[in-house]
Amino acid sequence: MTSEAAPVHAAGDLLAGVLPPDVVAVACFDDPPGTVLFPEEEAAIARAVDKRRREFTTVRRCAREAFALLGVPAAPLLPGERGAPAWPDGLVGSMTHCAGYRAAAVAPAARIRTLGIDAEEAAPLPGGVLGSVSSPGERTALAGLAAGVPGVPWDRLLFSAKEAVYKAWFPLTRRWLGFEDAEVRFDPAAGTFHARLLPDDRPAGLDGFTGRWAVAGGIVVTAIAVRAD
Repeated sequence: MTSEAAPVHAAGDLLAGVLPPDVVAVACFDDPPGTVLFPEEEAAIARAVDKRRREFTTVRRCAREAFALLGVPAAPLLPGERGAPAWPDGLVGSMTHCAGYRAAAVAPAARIRTLGIDAEEAAPLPGGVLGSVSSPGERTALAGLAAGVPGVPWDRLLFSAKEAVYKAWFPLTRRWLGFEDAEVRFDPAAGTFHARLLPDDRPAGLDGFTGRWAVAGGIVVTAIAVRAD
């Protein structure tokens, strides 16, 4: 369902650098013309404003480019419970978009149990937001990171990491996870983060996620890929 107009960039993207080889990541830095949605997708987006329609369309273009790289036929990606996309049988995936960037990551479910990716503008969070998405301990840690490693928007990176955590959590549990339900710590030298999951009723064995992050070209990306054992 994707035309041959403007290319989607699959190689050399910063997202590919924070995901394992089993995951195919495709990103796009604009909204190429000529992308055709499936009728079911058109129906799902019929009342959307133009900005939402462009995001919805381009990120699905990225996903279908990833399908093709895996040898999987194009298929509709419809918003399901809590807006999470319903992936074709045998696949796991995650999608993200922000100003100037859209991306999808897809992998065989036999190799990857769950995926969560997020991209954000590499700029400080708006005033007042950090307090609502972080704990006092996280804010103390961010202040130390900002002093030791300036130039990284650590507050935005924390927000992005928690978005990736939720995207990895939800397919496994089908349950909501608030910002306060995960405690995130960053390792700036390794380019990794670890999220400790705090809900008392979390599934057995699901104590946390480890992910990777990168900052380049005005974008921050975070990614979690849990291998299937």
